[in-house]
Amino acid sequence: MVYKTISCALLILVVACGLAWRDYQSAFHTPVVAANPVVIEINKGDSFKQITDKLLAQNLDFNPVWFKVMAVSGKTFKKLKTGEYELAPGSTLPDILTLFVQGKTKQYAITFPEGWSFKEVLQEIEKNPNLEHTLNNANLDELMARLGVDIKHPAIAQPLVSIQSPEGVFFPDTYFFEKHTSDIALLKRAYEKMQLVLQQEWLNKAEGLPVKTPYEALILASIVEKETGVVAERPLIAGVFIRRLQTDMLLQTDPTVIYGMGESYQGDIGYADLKAVTPYNTYKNKGLPPTPIAMPGRGSIYAALHPDNSNNLYFVARGDGSHVFSSTLKEHNLAVSSFQKKKKND
Repeated sequence: MVYKTISCALLILVVACGLAWRDYQSAFHTPVVAANPVVIEINKGDSFKQITDKLLAQNLDFNPVWFKVMAVSGKTFKKLKTGEYELAPGSTLPDILTLFVQGKTKQYAITFPEGWSFKEVLQEIEKNPNLEHTLNNANLDELMARLGVDIKHPAIAQPLVSIQSPEGVFFPDTYFFEKHTSDIALLKRAYEKMQLVLQQEWLNKAEGLPVKTPYEALILASIVEKETGVVAERPLIAGVFIRRLQTDMLLQTDPTVIYGMGESYQGDIGYADLKAVTPYNTYKNKGLPPTPIAMPGRGSIYAALHPDNSNNLYFVARGDGSHVFSSTLKEHNLAVSSFQKKKKND
């Protein structure tokens, strides 16, 4: 009788273990995320139970006991990293644990287009809800100090570029970041990328250029960036300005005047604006303006350091985004007259 009782108990135990194993295998292989991605955030200090509860709160259908067993058996129980995660449709419990252990957090993107001003960059940062906002209208000195750049003593900061202003020193690009990344950390990445790009381009520059420092090259590149959106014209535009610098001619470039006008610019430049006294009025001041006027991309930086070798000293806009280039003032005046006449007829 005792033998039969033991046999029955063993049979029940074997059957129970078999059912449990089958249930575990089902939990291991069955997707728990349905057709739509699920976003979950693990905060610092969250316990495993709290993380499990967050998953269950997203209506994921799984057995929390098996989830814990998988974490313990896989030695991942205490290795889950904080951050915001996006769980893809079809994810299983092991997939989720792997994601948490590897720290593959959800990535957001922010784009700074070529030609943007620092003001536009700040506006884009301020309206992004996924960044941690710490700038709080910091002044120039505070901002650059937090970036690790001393604008009063640039030689003891990062010596490649002597910084007078944050204008133009952030590289235009799309940057990916995880939630709660600070605004200053993002700016630092953009600043360091500009340093790297400028260093690479400066080391391979053409010989005999009148720009003597990488920062001067950055200033010139920013003007090229604002003067044309036509890629093929960049070295032509740069060539005109390089030759003007070499011959001590005024640059006479409208984008610098516009930048110097600041908030007073409303879409048009008048005669009085061309006569106004600002550090950026290249119709009155010889040489480059004191700072960049925008963020140049790598193409404009390359063009500034590899200008064309023609004799052109002038250009005028056609009205379609492209320009006509001339080597003499007479040719230039004819081109200007031609396009003014065409504009009136249109």
